Amino acid sequence: MPENPVDPPGLDLARLRAHLDRELPGTVQGPLDAELIEGGRSNLTYVLTDGTGRWVLRRPPLGHVLATAHDMGREHRVMTALGGTGVPVPGTLLLDPGTETLGAPWYLMDFVPGTAHRDAAPLAGLGAPRVHAIGERLVDTLAALHRIDPAAVGLADFGRPDGYLERQLRRWSTQLAASRSRELPGVDRLHGLLAARLPESPVPALVHGDYRLDNVLVDEHDAVAAVLDWEMSTLGDPLTDVGLLVMYTELAGVGGGIIPSAATAPGFPSAGELVARYAGLTGREAADLDWYVAFASFKLAVVAEGIHYRFRQGSTLGAGFERAGEIAPVLAEHGLTTLKER
Repeated sequence: MPENPVDPPGLDLARLRAHLDRELPGTVQGPLDAELIEGGRSNLTYVLTDGTGRWVLRRPPLGHVLATAHDMGREHRVMTALGGTGVPVPGTLLLDPGTETLGAPWYLMDFVPGTAHRDAAPLAGLGAPRVHAIGERLVDTLAALHRIDPAAVGLADFGRPDGYLERQLRRWSTQLAASRSRELPGVDRLHGLLAARLPESPVPALVHGDYRLDNVLVDEHDAVAAVLDWEMSTLGDPLTDVGLLVMYTELAGVGGGIIPSAATAPGFPSAGELVARYAGLTGREAADLDWYVAFASFKLAVVAEGIHYRFRQGSTLGAGFERAGEIAPVLAEHGLTTLKER
């Protein structure tokens, strides 16, 4: 550890250390150091250490921030509520909803060891049987989330399930408008088709909002050790999570690795296998799956366009952001193709 740690972008280590010493006295024992974790595409994630202990801090991105898209309190609340359930989450330690310490709200949680599998090659090295088991456990954890009674964990008011899909379409269309700086072929047509074909949602559940393999940590026994990145979580239509997982599986490796390639590793379950396992565990048939996959494509296209917008402003941190703009038209086309072919 350096004797004089350098502040990574977005963190003031001296202010942070003073705040932690006030709110969690005795937790940090030595000089505090921090490293930005690469790979995130929205909120910023740092690993903190004092040379002995390790913790994880989350804060919104620098610069342009879309309303409601980077709610630290929301992430902190859902993970706190899920502690002790069948859904593994990091322990939450502290929420700072103000801006005095870091210029934005932030929260601190336990460090959980494990691997977020993003690339196919390292995952393939485990062998096809282990890869298949990891894919199955990914679905098992999603099913466990969707089986939780929100009221039983204090989340009965965590969202408004009635009209959820209509509001989601409106929300993502609004966010696209807020980040739009160029023509984006196909995206308006896709939005129109989605609006015209809204399905009837099943019984609502806790929805993660960005559920995929590299948003979970897998331990040395190939079990899911923790589900991460809860910034889009709410009460809503659970099939939106299923559609997103299918979309990430179908487009794995597209865009030069902008979409994670791990699902292309030999042995990883096919989209059909994932859906069938989910249906068997939850009793939910994935009706109108084409709509949910197309909606996932639209939503990720909007996220990619937001990253592209922030990158052009020079306010986005991390590797690979310069290519985010390339994937948005590809996602729009995938959504349109899905609605036509299924």
